[in-house]
Amino acid sequence: AVTSEQLLFLEAWRAVDRAYVDKGFNGQSWFRVREAYLKKEPMEDRDQTYAAIRKLLASLDDPFTRFLEPARLARLRGDTEKSEVTGIGVEVSFTEEAGGPSQSVLKVVAPTEGGPSERAGVRPGDVIAAVDGKSTRGISLYEASDLLQGPAGSSLTLTLQTPGKDGKLGAPREVQLVRCKVVFRPVSYATCSGVSPSSGVGAGKEGGGKYIRVTTFNNSTVDGVVAAMKEGKAAGVDGLILDMRNNGGGSFPAGVQVAKLLLPGGDIVLISDSNGVRDIYSADKSLNLDTTTPLSVWVNKGTGSASEVLAGALKDNGRGTIVGETTFGKGLIQTVVNLSDGSGLAVTVAKYQTPSGLDINKIGITPDIRISPESLAVGGDAVCRQLAEPAAPRIFG
Repeated sequence: AVTSEQLLFLEAWRAVDRAYVDKGFNGQSWFRVREAYLKKEPMEDRDQTYAAIRKLLASLDDPFTRFLEPARLARLRGDTEKSEVTGIGVEVSFTEEAGGPSQSVLKVVAPTEGGPSERAGVRPGDVIAAVDGKSTRGISLYEASDLLQGPAGSSLTLTLQTPGKDGKLGAPREVQLVRCKVVFRPVSYATCSGVSPSSGVGAGKEGGGKYIRVTTFNNSTVDGVVAAMKEGKAAGVDGLILDMRNNGGGSFPAGVQVAKLLLPGGDIVLISDSNGVRDIYSADKSLNLDTTTPLSVWVNKGTGSASEVLAGALKDNGRGTIVGETTFGKGLIQTVVNLSDGSGLAVTVAKYQTPSGLDINKIGITPDIRISPESLAVGGDAVCRQLAEPAAPRIFG
């Protein structure tokens, strides 16, 4: 007879069987895996069952498909509703290693603007080799969260390595940080006057621009972008600047909604699973706010996920000029599946593709105008000053 512990294991197995994006299951017969685990893996108590589930998921070689104990699942659901966290202000992912997730270490997607990490010089692409001397090799995102977050005022030391142009990691360096409350301010904006013709806006004469900085996508992002665009429209600006540098993503629906404000028509993103294209999100003319004002979209290697979806939609539909460097390349979609004992699984169920069919994951969005993102100012006042200079960089197509 099947025990109650084995039934819980089977719940996890079925969740992956039904939803996982790769129906090859990393080269395994998923049915045979199930039979082997039921015969050979000890599941006498809950700890052993959890260990078996973790081992099962590890066999997929996918760092984003992972087990969530009841406390972690509850924390995850709570964190998605927060507008602030206590930590060092950094979004992380994993390096790609030949040995799979067990050999991966933490990699910085983007530091939060104004947070401890950014102030200390942590940059997108930096590898976090250790936290307080503890190696990050093989740890999960939730273990990483436990290491990085903590009480306000407490300190920690990161061991960082920065990749060179050849991709090789530089010498380790240590950075000491103090945790604090990191508040997410998703949208800020400014109206720039006297924008230089060298920027490509204003038809050969000085023009006006609306600079919109979007640092994350959450429940208040769309309202912020709408307010900025309406202000720009009222001012009669000649160009819009959408700055998504170091925006690691956030809410996918919010990114799609911003695309609908800007696109006159066409597709926004394709969602593909193991059976091919599953869903297509398209523009909605009833939600258009500005589909004609020239648009410059600023990106860097800290631009990820929902930000890449938006950048890809604007590029493929010819609505905006992408400026900066190739984006991070995170195009996988996870969903959380609840198990009967209060635990759960985060399962990779699909991937993003741009309207032209480009698979974003591990590739990213390439810019139309390649320019060092560090050479572009950050923040409304600084950007306006830079664009007013006679030799302002060309940012419009």
